[in-house]
Amino acid sequence: MRRTLRMRRAALVFTAIGALALTGCSGDGKDKAGKESGKESGKGEDSSSSVNLPKLDGEKISVAAVWTGPEQANFTKVLDEFEKRTGATVTFVPAQDPIVNFLGTKIAGGQPPDVAMIPQVGAIQQAVAKKWAKPVGNEARAQLGQNYSKVWQDLGAVDGTQYGVYFKAANKSLVWYNTQAFENAGASEPKTWKDFLATAETVSASGVTPVSVGGADGWTLTDWFENVYLSQAGPEKYDQLAKHEIKWTDPSVKDALTTLAELFGKPSLISGGADGALQTEFPVSVTQTFTGGDQPKGAMVFEGDFVSINIAQTEAKIGTDAKVFPFPAVGAESPVVTGGDAAVALKDTKGAQALLTWLASKDSAKIWAEAGGFISPNKSLDSAAYPNDVQRTIAEALIDAGDDVRFDMSDQAPQSFGGTPGKGEWKTLQDFLKNPKDIAGTQSKLESDAAKAYTS
Repeated sequence: MRRTLRMRRAALVFTAIGALALTGCSGDGKDKAGKESGKESGKGEDSSSSVNLPKLDGEKISVAAVWTGPEQANFTKVLDEFEKRTGATVTFVPAQDPIVNFLGTKIAGGQPPDVAMIPQVGAIQQAVAKKWAKPVGNEARAQLGQNYSKVWQDLGAVDGTQYGVYFKAANKSLVWYNTQAFENAGASEPKTWKDFLATAETVSASGVTPVSVGGADGWTLTDWFENVYLSQAGPEKYDQLAKHEIKWTDPSVKDALTTLAELFGKPSLISGGADGALQTEFPVSVTQTFTGGDQPKGAMVFEGDFVSINIAQTEAKIGTDAKVFPFPAVGAESPVVTGGDAAVALKDTKGAQALLTWLASKDSAKIWAEAGGFISPNKSLDSAAYPNDVQRTIAEALIDAGDDVRFDMSDQAPQSFGGTPGKGEWKTLQDFLKNPKDIAGTQSKLESDAAKAYTS
């Protein structure tokens, strides 16, 4: 009952987002972190520090992450403030997916980064199994206990030991749409999957392709599946499949793929058809939705709150030109799927542990929150830090979900299955996008790859 009420409340919150009339973009690139201060980040009225950090004059710390572009730039602001407070020098190390392979190469070469931002629960577990990861120190654990709900602490723990500090979260159950394309078509925000398909047909009839899919990045397709599966099969089945306690040949998987095929099986509803989608990277899937005036290449694009970063690279304004609604309910409730990036120490040094402590604090979260394109799982962060009501409402809903939130399923899987380009779930769902009639073959391949990954 508690989860049902929470899901209904979240659905109402997200539906309200689409009605907001805003003029500001979330990721305008402006530095709102108050760099002139030299001591504080954030707005001038907040002069107190919520975290004690050691002096690290002369110490060099390296941080590896897969972030690029605006995400890298905003994370650098967070690292800059850490440098000011501690005297350390922090170097950002660009990483590639799959990050476990990247880190393995660095470790084999004797040059591991001090800290890695790891985007998959399964990858954290692998880093622990390989004895790369170092346990979180007392100071960082204290910040976690103060600022994080239990679910976010548990996601960063392996066999009861804390290894990860979740710094950046994502609500991955949102559909963003071009308001002009909707208005021209006479379309309205759908609440159910049936309504969603009907809306897509309405938009298509107006001369605009309704859905933009970034199929060149296989992770977007896992997110499509997970939202359909969670809403249709329910949270218990979701948890079982995430742990491979039930097989991918289970009837519940067949049902979800059958539902997804109702969209993927109609090339006219997808920008460029299946072939075009498989050549479209995620950032382009967003920007092509919000460029081209009232004739965009796609009227809707599904993905998380981080879509706002890419919208900011267009002339569209969130709340006016670009609005958002919750992923449509396939079953009784709309799904709430989240993801996140956790900081994991690969060296047990004073500097690495201090950085984990910093990233677990509300002070660090505030810097990126103000810059935009970011949602924090830190419940102590004042939601007023977010630059507009869209991100503020999404962030508040994520925090309100508390321990009921469901983490991205593919990110919980071993990376060889759930997080490797051209392999495992990513590749199989790309093949499914191209041939959505082969549901049985898709299930068989998913199960074969999952069985190998979960037993290796």
